[in-house]
Amino acid sequence: MTHLDEAGAAHMVDVSAKHPTIRTATATAFVACSPVIVAALRDDAVPKGDALAVARIAGIAAAKRVPELLPLAHVIGVHACSVDLHIDDDGVRIATMVRTADRTGVEMEALTAATVAGLALVDMVKGVDRDVALREAKVTSKSGGRSGDWVRPGEDPGISGLPPVADRDSAGREEE
Repeated sequence: MTHLDEAGAAHMVDVSAKHPTIRTATATAFVACSPVIVAALRDDAVPKGDALAVARIAGIAAAKRVPELLPLAHVIGVHACSVDLHIDDDGVRIATMVRTADRTGVEMEALTAATVAGLALVDMVKGVDRDVALREAKVTSKSGGRSGDWVRPGEDPGISGLPPVADRDSAGREEE
């Protein structure tokens, strides 16, 4: 494991020799809600206010704070982030996308955006229904970097929020 040194102690991986490239990751989460909550969300009648807007902003803010939360995460520039929320009959599906032009990937930023958006939504509606639950958080795709592209089997390979971008380094060259 690259996060362990020769003695087995945790350390932050040195990525200083890597060239910045465009990297994108997506993640999803699901907040299971009662029919009462679903109706309140659809009618914009949640007592605490616009729960979906609060969740969206919380997710975007969280993507930018990953190094403060995860001790071995690198400080990177989050150059784009989208948080989409879709109300279903049994809850809210959250889809996030994070993009950077940096030396390491943004999978944890996308996953953190999805889960914190879900937590914010739970916080906004828990007074109406204590059974609300955050479930099924997962990274669904990543692109860029040395390991290339990956899509979770069974997931839509489309990246929410932004059009696809070729993987290029900071000088505009295709990454090898």
